Amino acid sequence: MKKNVLAIVALAALSFTACKKGETTSTATNEAAEQTADAVVYNVTTAASLINWEANKLAGGGHTGTISIQNGEVFATDGVLTGGKFVIDMTSINVTDLTDPEMKGNLEAHLKGTTEENADHFFNTSQFPTSTFEITNVLDNNGNQIIEGNLTMKGTTHSIQFPAQVNVTDTEVTINSEEFEIDRTLWNVNYNSGSVIKDLAGDKVINDNIKLNVAIQVAK
Repeated sequence: MKKNVLAIVALAALSFTACKKGETTSTATNEAAEQTADAVVYNVTTAASLINWEANKLAGGGHTGTISIQNGEVFATDGVLTGGKFVIDMTSINVTDLTDPEMKGNLEAHLKGTTEENADHFFNTSQFPTSTFEITNVLDNNGNQIIEGNLTMKGTTHSIQFPAQVNVTDTEVTINSEEFEIDRTLWNVNYNSGSVIKDLAGDKVINDNIKLNVAIQVAK
């Protein structure tokens, strides 16, 4: 099951960091650390790994959903997380707050961009079926862990950071992030963005920031 995978995402001047819930700053993309010979490799348990997302309109109301991890691996040395690479399956975008099958299907199709008309409104999964994330550093902030890495979506890469609980054992590694946000427009996801489209009616403006929560489980 072990696979070599690409990094979940480079414009050095426009990169994004999510350090705390609701807080964002900028940082440049970084090179991943080279792994030592004694690094232990763990492979992603796809059934137990998921990205939760939430997007909202500025005037109120929004949607929630999930995206699946396609494959990936992490590295640990002496019980410490030292790196990792993940592939995110953008074709798995799922809306969880709608129960009507037609409304749910229509929104998922719009997010994926399944028609020529709406292909590039959001994630254009026909052209970009996967996104990637590569861990470049794991920082300790007074006992709290901060994961730093490069996120690539729609062919554009930016560095992000998020706080997470990381647990490393002899048999598995779990990564559970706190809620954090990314500015979708940095990856050219511009549909109904008030900062990109001027004079857009207020009830149509979708917040540039998407809320994310990441849960990853990997095993030997």
